[in-house]
Amino acid sequence: MNDIIRSIEKDQYNENVSEFSVGDTVKVYGKIKEGARERIQVFEGTVLKRQGTGPRETFTVRKKSNGVNVEKTWPVHSPNVERVEVIRRGKVRRAKLNYLRDRVGKRAKVKELVK
Repeated sequence: MNDIIRSIEKDQYNENVSEFSVGDTVKVYGKIKEGARERIQVFEGTVLKRQGTGPRETFTVRKKSNGVNVEKTWPVHSPNVERVEVIRRGKVRRAKLNYLRDRVGKRAKVKELVK
């Protein structure tokens, strides 16, 4: 059974995945179908977490929209994610930034990583 699952997942694997990590501010270009039309919608925010491995890997992005915080989770290797563009690198010391959910204002920001 595992060989069948591996062969299916191998076909789903996307080689053109950009390098981004937790704490980065990114723009996710997602494909949206509306009837017969298809368009690209940009979702810009901070990466809270990456979880899983291989083709099952997902990442969660959080942004503030009209005063309400919105989180969205995408598979890294999904055909509905056209590309992920890194706007700025974040300096973090954790793998998952769940503590940002409780913070408001400047405290909810992630410091920029300067190289």
